[in-house]
Amino acid sequence: MSSEELALQYRLAQLSLSRLQEALSKIIVGQEEVIEQVLVALLADGHVLLEGVPGVGKTLLVKTLAQGLDLKYSRIQFTPDLMPADILGTSIFVGEGNGEHHFRLQPGPIFAQIVLADEINRATPKTQAALLEAMQERRVTVAGQTHSLERPFFVLATQNPLEMEGTYPLPEAQLDRFLFKILVQPPTLDELREIVNRTTGGSMPQISPVMAGHELLRLQEMVRSVPVAPPLLEAALRLVASTTPTSPYATETVRRYVRYGASPRGAQALVLGAKARAFLHQRAHVTPADIEAIARPALRHRILLSLEAEADGVTSETILAELIPAALAPLETGTRSHKDRT
Repeated sequence: MSSEELALQYRLAQLSLSRLQEALSKIIVGQEEVIEQVLVALLADGHVLLEGVPGVGKTLLVKTLAQGLDLKYSRIQFTPDLMPADILGTSIFVGEGNGEHHFRLQPGPIFAQIVLADEINRATPKTQAALLEAMQERRVTVAGQTHSLERPFFVLATQNPLEMEGTYPLPEAQLDRFLFKILVQPPTLDELREIVNRTTGGSMPQISPVMAGHELLRLQEMVRSVPVAPPLLEAALRLVASTTPTSPYATETVRRYVRYGASPRGAQALVLGAKARAFLHQRAHVTPADIEAIARPALRHRILLSLEAEADGVTSETILAELIPAALAPLETGTRSHKDRT
């Protein structure tokens, strides 16, 4: 394939992304950063944990994304009595007219391509664990039989950070399966006004699918080919390493307040997410601005703090606010000045 043909493919792919982004903006008021980060995760073929108080549009965002993509969609409402079989499905005994009998899989809601796991922290750890194989391996095991899930496969989970009674915090192993943890903030006054005008007036706007599954798979392949300059890659890896208290790159704050830092999945999420953001912004390579924008959603849920940190009001956001500038500082000033130039 010639360079001209490759450039044309990139341009057509990025136009499809622009149409999807515009379609989401017709329904979702504000939340531009959240929409961007969800699309970046989609391009990076990773799952997302959305955290925010009720009513800020988490579920609406996922439903709208499913409308904009020609993919199978399902919603799982997590509750304390939800069982793994309610997610994965079960084998049922079926009798045929000729007297023969056999077991047949009755698929659960996990057999979709966009799965909304609503209020995931309301389910028991046993049920939460039922998602682990599906999220990591893109397959499930029911009654000893392994079944592959159709690609692309994307889990978006939501949780409420305020109402903790009757909830089960996600274990670190499952949190690590999420590419990003995205914080959904309440709307501003102007955004709230627009939400009320849209939802209390005439009919709500609808969107049509603008991208098919095979197109999304092609975009995910293109994203992986976006280059990262060696100094920038080194800065990203240094940032991830600095979250571990035993690392020589760790600061005094990290050594004092952090129990465990980001795993290698954190480095993968940071680099792949930066590639996807560069692609989304129609750039041919990753910039420091991409690393800076992706660092928080990629790493905030992978830093396990000590009890002393909780007592002193130190959060993972506090830690990252110190580590990100320090990791990017060695980069040349000239590179930093080209943050979002296309």
